[in-house]
Amino acid sequence: MAAENWSMNNFKVQLVIADVDGTLVTQQKELTDRARAAVRKLHERGVRFTITSGRPPRGMQMLIEPLALRDPIAAFNGGLLVSPELKMLREHFLPEAAAHKAVEIIRAHKLAVWVYTDQDWFAPERHGPHVDREEWTVKFPPVVVASVEDQLHRAVKITGVSDDFDAVARCEQDVRQECGEQVSAARSQPYYLDVTHPKANKGTVVDLLSEMLHVPRENIATLGDMPNDMLMFRRSGISIAMGQSSDEVKQAARYVTGSNEEEGFALAIERYVLAPAADATARD
Repeated sequence: MAAENWSMNNFKVQLVIADVDGTLVTQQKELTDRARAAVRKLHERGVRFTITSGRPPRGMQMLIEPLALRDPIAAFNGGLLVSPELKMLREHFLPEAAAHKAVEIIRAHKLAVWVYTDQDWFAPERHGPHVDREEWTVKFPPVVVASVEDQLHRAVKITGVSDDFDAVARCEQDVRQECGEQVSAARSQPYYLDVTHPKANKGTVVDLLSEMLHVPRENIATLGDMPNDMLMFRRSGISIAMGQSSDEVKQAARYVTGSNEEEGFALAIERYVLAPAADATARD
């Protein structure tokens, strides 16, 4: 049976790519019944659906079966592209010299440093800032090490962590300035700065999935809530920001939906992807 895609302003949605934390799931990391139903309706209409996140592959595994995911999944903001069976499809490790420089800058801003490789998560403290919450989110604990530098030869993502949001924002700018095109640096949460390979960003995720799935970028819809999601907004035909997003993120999107505590994900799918054009109203 051929895919039945609704059009909106001559836009036919063939693929939806959603961020996970702050978008697909609630603040308590729960996937609601309405969100599951919205994805099921996408499948029924022949619209493909997948997810992208700063999480490692194992940290998204619990979503694969409930959402019946069939297409590649982008972990570490595109640092790893895996199949629903978690088979490696693409990988982008950070250049080692740039990784060391990024760690130096993060420490200078007094942020804690985590390192993710393709297999493990390394942290200097078992219960340091946000470690317990991260473990609850990704469903596995960190490996505690005296020095994360020993893992930088296989680093997929480096995360700077602090509840000083201004320091995280300043650190983001300094990493971008001093590491240049050797890395991609963006906040995935106000308290997380993610540093990845320059090709490991959500804009590149859109390009890769467009190529792999033979879906034109103009026929892709993206949903997100943080500054790192703006990169995929720019590369997709339709972009939808969550209601709790900053003004900067909202202004980068074509539409704004409710927050992730107000069924914003499901509402966006229902209103901007599945509904007829007459029911959709663009943000001014």
